[in-house]
Amino acid sequence: MKFALIFLMSTLGGVLSGEHFHSFMAGLGIASVAVGTGYWLAFRCSTRYPQLTLLLLLMGMMAKMAVTIAGVMWGLEANVINSPIVFALSYLFFSIVVTYLYSKLREFQMARATAATEANKLKTKTA
Repeated sequence: MKFALIFLMSTLGGVLSGEHFHSFMAGLGIASVAVGTGYWLAFRCSTRYPQLTLLLLLMGMMAKMAVTIAGVMWGLEANVINSPIVFALSYLFFSIVVTYLYSKLREFQMARATAATEANKLKTKTA
């Protein structure tokens, strides 16, 4: 149901921003790449070393900011962003949506890894 609501809101936003569709798509693209880069950097290590985890979280935040700044500069230079309001709203919405989707993906991957580990333990215990 949540995915249907996200899809509906995304489609509605795209239709309503028909005149400024390039700004809408720039917000989608820049938000997706920025959040993806930050996510990829932030979750590269285990939690065994808290200092390293904190460093990678900070690096993820800085990477997200760098990608956002570079994307906005590119968008303005290439005249893709012709409506700053549509771009800002699209960027905000898709930042939240992509963060939610990456969190669900991480939760699914962690549950799958836990199930595989428990299955291996059970297999070695019975053998």
